[in-house]
Amino acid sequence: MLKALFLDMDETLCDTHKANNIAKQQLAKKAESICGSSLDSKQFAERYVQGIYRQWTPVQQQRYMPIIEQHSEDVFRVQLIQDLLVDMQQLAVTVDDAQLLQNCFDKERLAAFDFFPGIEKFLKDMRKRMTLVVITNGPEFSQVPKVQRILLEQHVDHIIIGGQEVEQKPAPSIFAKALRLAGCENHEVIHIGDGLTPDIGGANASNIKSVWVRHNQSFDKTLGIKPDYIVEHPDELPELMEQLLK
Repeated sequence: MLKALFLDMDETLCDTHKANNIAKQQLAKKAESICGSSLDSKQFAERYVQGIYRQWTPVQQQRYMPIIEQHSEDVFRVQLIQDLLVDMQQLAVTVDDAQLLQNCFDKERLAAFDFFPGIEKFLKDMRKRMTLVVITNGPEFSQVPKVQRILLEQHVDHIIIGGQEVEQKPAPSIFAKALRLAGCENHEVIHIGDGLTPDIGGANASNIKSVWVRHNQSFDKTLGIKPDYIVEHPDELPELMEQLLK
């Protein structure tokens, strides 16, 4: 019998991809207004998002991890902007201008950040029957504002932000904390997420059944990660969960 539902936030409950795209467009416009038309502003915005999602080269990792650990996520993102613009052969921008660009992205993304259609009703229905725990990876700097933006605490019972924990998904420790909060054993829970390695791999390692929200992602079988159930889009979750709860 299922007693709890563990849920990822980004791309599972919320359309982060849409919010990112809107923010990238506005960041590109702002960057062009500061740097001029010689800047490939779309490429700059794309590279910025890759950077904040830690899609780094080994050299970038050596540069940015100490900044994050010794200073803050905000300082890292401002430095990332300055580095990208120099790499794209722009005149060095001031820290103030880089901060303006970083603030622009955060403001626009947060304004556009919201649940996928139908998810609020889904959470309301599920909460009547199970304990709901959100487990989201990411730095406190970005995840806390997103949680607050959608008033997530009004829709679920517990929220775990990976950046506030010792380890993030797929580490067993974060799933163990979710089990403690829910007061359940692993066989009484199912975890839903879009990340094959962090969500499904993490659930597998903790002997928790899983639902992969695929979003047309390729399924790399060489990873040895197998979800128990697959849906293509979050709008399929209500029907699946109704079947599992029968």
